[in-house]
Amino acid sequence: MKEVKRLREKLGNYTKENNFKLNSNQEIVRTILTGLLKNKDKKGELYCPCRITTGNKEKDKDIVCPCIFHKQEIQKTGYCKCNLFVTL
Repeated sequence: MKEVKRLREKLGNYTKENNFKLNSNQEIVRTILTGLLKNKDKKGELYCPCRITTGNKEKDKDIVCPCIFHKQEIQKTGYCKCNLFVTL
């Protein structure tokens, strides 16, 4: 659980720097953070658990959280695909 707390803090700081926030639903946040950490353990990176890895590290670097898609998704819909990041 320490890892989840550290990751929550890291991503929380990231959101403050980028004018959005973590989802207020703590169950969603905990689930996504746990998925990120499982991917880190199994695949070596914090791959977004809502996206499918290809096994090609060069292609998959785009889906390391925060992925390259999240800002555009937040701008368009108010949240990223996995619902971790949301508008203020």
